[in-house]
Amino acid sequence: MVVLSFQAVHFPTGHQCRLQTRRSASVNYNTSIQCGIVEPSGEPAPFGQKTKYKDGFFEKVFMTLFARKMEKFAANSNKADNKKGWFGYDYESFVDVSKRVMQGRSRLQQQQVVREVLLSMLPPGAPAQFRKLFPPTKWAAEFNAALTVPFFHWLVGPSEVVEVEMDGVKQRSGVLIKKCRYLENSGCVGMCVNMCKIPTQDFFTNEFGLPLTMNPNFEDMSCEMVYGQAPPPFKEDPVSKQPCFSDICSMANPSSAICHKLQA
Repeated sequence: MVVLSFQAVHFPTGHQCRLQTRRSASVNYNTSIQCGIVEPSGEPAPFGQKTKYKDGFFEKVFMTLFARKMEKFAANSNKADNKKGWFGYDYESFVDVSKRVMQGRSRLQQQQVVREVLLSMLPPGAPAQFRKLFPPTKWAAEFNAALTVPFFHWLVGPSEVVEVEMDGVKQRSGVLIKKCRYLENSGCVGMCVNMCKIPTQDFFTNEFGLPLTMNPNFEDMSCEMVYGQAPPPFKEDPVSKQPCFSDICSMANPSSAICHKLQA
């Protein structure tokens, strides 16, 4: 692939973001974003080590928005948490809220909470408008993949648009998350599946009408999102048989062959 142009967009000091776009001879775009990583290599830390981030204004706004919405469903919620300001939440406290949402809820109930939170973030009629603007076409899948890179970096860390093949057709509707920040910080298979993968797939597929499949890799904590690909039923999905991270998850059940949060 011959690179014809290269652009780097630098955000204000303290935001620590860089958006890179490459354009090839075929006018395909390769977009990646690295935001907030303060590792010497500029890349996520190796498996087993937690990547160091320095979050800026926009990251903290998104963390606070989601954490406040989820706090309503969290166990052991207190008034002090509800009164936190826009910069009162960091990523660790956001993950803590997610853990407390899981407490006392079944797998399906956890997923329902995430659905309600996502709907509460949208204006009335937004799903219907999305369906009109983005019918399930190749263009819509590629466009949403490109949007995912900058808009979800606060949640999952660095990612890039990649080429995938569906029904013999190649298209740039895949997003490769290098090392998912949510999974890395929670260390929990159940949180990854019940609070992120399944509800996100269902939301795009059923609410927005744009199929989405997410394939987390529990060997290196990377994840591939494929827009335009319908997700398999849960029982046929390999994640349904995934064991706990017994060495790093505080909620792990080492005696169970499958993560107990996936069985409830």
